[in-house]
Amino acid sequence: MLFLVAALMLLGVVLGTVAHAPLTVTGLLAAVIAVWLGIFAIRERHGRRRRTSAN
Repeated sequence: MLFLVAALMLLGVVLGTVAHAPLTVTGLLAAVIAVWLGIFAIRERHGRRRRTSAN
């Protein structure tokens, strides 16, 4: 429960920061995060395929 409260507080801080940042900065950071998540997903999928084919 404490983890959930901490996560919600952190989300509130982040959303508050985004509300005051210029739109270009927000868009740039959103694009960076999207690319990072895309690379992570590709690496995870590639790693799982390699492990399951060896078994």
